[in-house]
Amino acid sequence: MTVVDQSLAEPVALQDDCVRAGAEWRSELYETACTQFEDAADVLHLDAELRTRLLEPRRSLTVNFPVRMDDGTVRNFTGYRVQHTLTIGPTKGGFRYAPDVSLGECAALAMWMTWKCALLGLPFGGAKGGVRCDPHEHSCDELERITRRYAAELIPVIGPRQDIPAPDMGTDEREMAWFMDTYSQQVGYSVPEVVTGKPAALGGSALRRRATGLGVVHVIGEVVRRCGWQLADQRVAIQGFGNVGATVAERLHELGASVVAVSDVRGGLHDPAGLDVPAILRWKAEHEFLDGFPDARAVGRTETLEVPCDVLVPAALQRQIVAENAERVDCRVVVEAANGPTTPEADAILRARGIQVVPDVLANGGGVAVSYFEWVQDQQRYAWDDVELARRLGGQLTSAVDRVAACAERLACDWRTAALAVAVERVAQAAGARAIYP
Repeated sequence: MTVVDQSLAEPVALQDDCVRAGAEWRSELYETACTQFEDAADVLHLDAELRTRLLEPRRSLTVNFPVRMDDGTVRNFTGYRVQHTLTIGPTKGGFRYAPDVSLGECAALAMWMTWKCALLGLPFGGAKGGVRCDPHEHSCDELERITRRYAAELIPVIGPRQDIPAPDMGTDEREMAWFMDTYSQQVGYSVPEVVTGKPAALGGSALRRRATGLGVVHVIGEVVRRCGWQLADQRVAIQGFGNVGATVAERLHELGASVVAVSDVRGGLHDPAGLDVPAILRWKAEHEFLDGFPDARAVGRTETLEVPCDVLVPAALQRQIVAENAERVDCRVVVEAANGPTTPEADAILRARGIQVVPDVLANGGGVAVSYFEWVQDQQRYAWDDVELARRLGGQLTSAVDRVAACAERLACDWRTAALAVAVERVAQAAGARAIYP
């Protein structure tokens, strides 16, 4: 008969329970972010202490709050805010409205925001948040009540020197105005710098709405130049035709590139000879969605990822290029305008096929860069014009591309690992210098 020492067995079981209970933010997307972090940490030979300190979110807040609907009924909503690291400065990141918003999604996106800010040299840690709802199902009045109540619930953890939200999926400058006003009413004076992406009348930047898309185009131009190609010769396919995807398509068309495919949530359009982007933009403005556009072949939303092209721009949702379709991707370069559109398994397949992936933390950094400029201007109460903002944005992104390319060559690794290595190294140096309190 085997005798089990319960005094030894019980703590082990309790420890296992604690590990499970302490990982509320675990999700597929968060596991992807962790895998990418570990790859960068490995090439940097990062020690165990810093890995422990940088991997997990520093703070996470879950709130549940009632909102009265237009018909008089009351519905309960769940919202989140995750702050990944407080090492470098206040945290920065958007909040989104979507039916599948979760703590795990916010944790992954907050981690990526940390690396994005560090890669661009911004004095922020990463944050992300959102409310689980479908914004298309709610009236303007209901969305205002949701936004104001969500903002009020976050008062203990946000502020211009604590955590600065911004627009994300399902939110825009309207929600930022409501959020800023709610915070200002709480403290008793106007605080425009508590959020970015506001209307220009409240201290927002006119460039902010198009900043992410324009940044993607700038990065594409830098990558194409480094490859020795001409931008006007490139065929580009874009999955996602929201604010970012539409801006990318419009600007690339203006620069002479051939946009051969675009798609939105209902489907896509394809023409190997090049789409009439201005006509598509007019159609979208009139009909909201792309389906029904008469002058191109209709294709499926995910089929856009597989059309022959030179540059593929996933600008929709996370986990779009996966192991099941990575072999069918037919391009030379993938430029990630969305957050987390490529899984680690798909990354390995693309790498083996010789397809370069320009990672999200670099490619879509234009939005947070211009958010940083807006935050600085709001604190100074002095605004730069659009020409100055565009110049600063271009310089910020060009420097980031240069850092990633140099790191990839130095460490003999792919651009995703190099981008994360540059970012992780900067945050690790800051964490090491600050040590552990107490």
